Amino acid sequence: MEAWIYWLIIMLILSFVEIITINLVTIWFVASAGIALLVSLVTDSYYIQFLVFGICGLLIMVLTRPLLKKLIKKDKTKTNLDRVIGMTGICTEEISKNKVGEVKVDGKRWSAISPVKIKVGDEVLITDIDGVKLKVKKGE
Repeated sequence: MEAWIYWLIIMLILSFVEIITINLVTIWFVASAGIALLVSLVTDSYYIQFLVFGICGLLIMVLTRPLLKKLIKKDKTKTNLDRVIGMTGICTEEISKNKVGEVKVDGKRWSAISPVKIKVGDEVLITDIDGVKLKVKKGE
């Protein structure tokens, strides 16, 4: 087979990997494989083709990654709900495995769930968020 066909296959494989991961992992090497494909039309030397592939991939990554990270960066602003994870609170309405209860955390009342029964007045630790309900466990 011709060398350009191998580079085309490499481009397709790397493109597939990029689509699966969506984390800008191989996109630079897809472009460098395209450049290596063009070089393979000019020279038959595999050493030159691989050298072009490697150097172009690294150069493209180093030069464009910071710019793309800034463009794609999503500012994550903590909401009141995110802020309470790790805090302790007091159970104000009994919580059981199949019943949503209520806890008071940071001066506010929240709906809460727990895999174990928690009585009114017990101290709880907020472990996670499930929709608009806090996941809690008994405080130590």
